[in-house]
Amino acid sequence: MRADKHTAIGKFRKGYNCCQAVACAYCGELGIREEDVFKMTEGFGSGMGGLKDTCGAAVGMFLIISLASSAGDMEHPKATKADTYGRILAAAEEFKRRNRSLYCRELKTEEGSQPLACCMKCVEDAADILDKYFRRDS
Repeated sequence: MRADKHTAIGKFRKGYNCCQAVACAYCGELGIREEDVFKMTEGFGSGMGGLKDTCGAAVGMFLIISLASSAGDMEHPKATKADTYGRILAAAEEFKRRNRSLYCRELKTEEGSQPLACCMKCVEDAADILDKYFRRDS
């Protein structure tokens, strides 16, 4: 089953942070263990560990693009780097177009326990951008 934005939203509603929800939704597509990605991204919610810096949903999106784009060639680390950076920049621009910012402190318009509607929108938008990315490249 292909992941989509509904998978990411479901994980966010379950209590995954915004980064976990987006990144973990695509583990099956990339053949990586969700448990590993869940642990790896635990500190990236709430704008990088509560710093309200780069939105965790956007960071999760960047992580998945990087995993999907990189050749993983450690002998030639620059082989796909420029292409990956270009893809991340394009995704960041789309995320900013939809949400006006990449920064949690500007995006989080509500307070309270998760899931917040403003955070849910960021998760949905990041996953929607990934859905389009995977359709384009498949």
